[in-house]
Amino acid sequence: MSEESADSATAAPTAEPPARVSRWRHRPFIEIVAVAMLSVTAILTAWCGFQASKWSGERSIAFAEASTARVEATDADDQAREARVVDLIIYAEWVTATAQGDRVLADEIAERFTPHFRVAFDAWQADGMAEPGPFSMAEYVPPGTEEAVERSAYAEARFADALEYTERGDNYSLLTVLFALVLFLTAMAQRDIHHVAAWVMLGLAGAIAVGGFLVLLSFPARF
Repeated sequence: MSEESADSATAAPTAEPPARVSRWRHRPFIEIVAVAMLSVTAILTAWCGFQASKWSGERSIAFAEASTARVEATDADDQAREARVVDLIIYAEWVTATAQGDRVLADEIAERFTPHFRVAFDAWQADGMAEPGPFSMAEYVPPGTEEAVERSAYAEARFADALEYTERGDNYSLLTVLFALVLFLTAMAQRDIHHVAAWVMLGLAGAIAVGGFLVLLSFPARF
């Protein structure tokens, strides 16, 4: 009986365990995709950081130029104000002499008019003295008036540019944070997790990266 059992055991084919699909068979593809995404995202992140730095520099320059222009506008306005005071004093003397009927003194005072006030004074008299005085004439432009207006306008323009540059730098900084999220999801996909979860993370990271790249294309760049 024992011999028959031995023969049966010898004759029976040995049963092999069923082949198991390795859980790592998706890993090479995940690694390839992850490395590619990490490389591209790292480049995009570096580019965003570079642009944020450049726009920050442009903002600083614009703020500095706006500040300088405001100081120059103030100096020019002070010059114009001083010129008005001088013209007003001389004109008041002329009015007093004219009111007293002293034409000789009035003419002598008129010879002391500054060149820019003389232009307005002659235009005022040619207009029949319809305006309250020469200072109301469009021809009266004391030194520094035009420069003050010009520098003030330039300061406002550069200040607006600075605000715009600040917004552009902030936009690039926000993209840097977005691409950092892509790096995080890609790194998590390389962990010892189920391949379905890994692919989901890579898909989400890829969608965010593509969206960020499309937004990046719409931003102005500075070299």
